[in-house]
Amino acid sequence: MLKANVETFLECDKKYEEAKIVMFGAPFDSTVSYRPGARFGSSAIRRESYGIESYSPYQDKDLIDSKVMDSGDIELPFGDSEKALGLINERSKIILGDNKLPFMLGGEHLVTLGAFEAAIKLYPNINIIHFDAHADLRDDYLGVKMSHACVIRRCWELTGDKRIFQFGIRSCDREESAWGKTHVKTILFDFEGLKDLLDDIKGRPVYFTLDLDVLDPSIFPGTGTPEPGGVTFEELGEAVRMVCSSANVVACDVTELNPHYDPSGVSTIVACKIVREMLLALS
Repeated sequence: MLKANVETFLECDKKYEEAKIVMFGAPFDSTVSYRPGARFGSSAIRRESYGIESYSPYQDKDLIDSKVMDSGDIELPFGDSEKALGLINERSKIILGDNKLPFMLGGEHLVTLGAFEAAIKLYPNINIIHFDAHADLRDDYLGVKMSHACVIRRCWELTGDKRIFQFGIRSCDREESAWGKTHVKTILFDFEGLKDLLDDIKGRPVYFTLDLDVLDPSIFPGTGTPEPGGVTFEELGEAVRMVCSSANVVACDVTELNPHYDPSGVSTIVACKIVREMLLALS
């Protein structure tokens, strides 16, 4: 008997009841400050994942053995950030409420706020580990507070001081930089001190948010706001494996792939491999 085609991320086809990790896509990019197109990131990652192996030689693990379900993309209303964030929050809340780990594929970085609001309600003492080229600490961008340039500032309003840890940052304005020195911990350019941080916060709940433009655009040109001078693929791979295997990650996301700006497809495959490594380290 023929069955309907259902496209999932590589081998992430377990039933919801048995899954420990539940993926979903948040195809939203209505607040991007430069080049739109991140709304196509989640579907591209899902579609192109079959170009890589499910087995990771870095970890000697295979996604075939992991209990991961891909629940597909949420249908989000473009142009209405509040409603989109509400829908993301609802999906995250369901997954968290069933004692599973929500793994969101963006979409632009603002989508993190919807998932994080659900996570902090369940885990009031949660910390954020944030990999990015951009600080995302502006209070507003062109008068708009709900922007991907402001997402970590909005998260800070929920956490308060000293619970947000940023790595790889190499772009911010003067005001962001000054404000951030008082309220968050920011490591510029690389992942120095990550292991020490993981030791310090061991056991505490963590929301891990990865903006893929932390990578140098010579490796990852397929993003809406490229910033030269980023980390290498190997450096990022090592860092995400460290976070996902050592920290008490209760929710996470990967954002800001913009596949149309890399017609070679290399950026999408890079995203696929990073997602694979995260899933295996979390499993």
